[in-house]
Amino acid sequence: MAITDWPENERPREKLLTQGAKSLSDAELLALFLRTGTRGKTAVDLGRELLNQFGSLRQLLETPPKHLATLSGMGPARATQLSAILELGQRYMESTLRREQALTDPTQAGHYIKARLRAYPYEVFACLYLDNQHRALAFEELFRGTIDGAAVYPREVVKQALHHNAAAVIFAHNHPSGVAEPSQADRHITEQLVKALKLVEIRVLDHLVIGDDG
Repeated sequence: MAITDWPENERPREKLLTQGAKSLSDAELLALFLRTGTRGKTAVDLGRELLNQFGSLRQLLETPPKHLATLSGMGPARATQLSAILELGQRYMESTLRREQALTDPTQAGHYIKARLRAYPYEVFACLYLDNQHRALAFEELFRGTIDGAAVYPREVVKQALHHNAAAVIFAHNHPSGVAEPSQADRHITEQLVKALKLVEIRVLDHLVIGDDG
């Protein structure tokens, strides 16, 4: 049975218009982007298959589009469309950081940084630059490493902070292991960065460690 044969209040598009996007399941949301199914399957069926195959919406959207394109019922057009969903969401979150209001809670930045760094299979050290009212100026991924760590150079961090005319910074890096527990090395480099930036009157507000759970 095609989706058009379903009762109107069960069709994803009509359901979204009348009840809002939050009323849709992950499979129904995917169906709106996939638009059509394959022979014998609706777009919702295809969405459910993809979710079952990857185990979660996160795993699906973080899969490289080249791999998605090889799957049955996908192809390059749909694969790139799903990849674009993730990027669009990340850019939306970034735009909320760049509004005029100041950041007053680490979780405001944390949600965005987590979305940016969590999927990497290697460590990435990043920095969110803030003005003197704690409004976001820019976000940069400064150093990339291996699954075990990334080398961080305080001189380069200071250089980039001055380049952005930052008054304060929030550091972040991911742990590919998924465990969001700072290591002794993490604490040591944070102390070094605090001292280096203090010399040029830039405050370090936080250093977030990103894992699977927080």
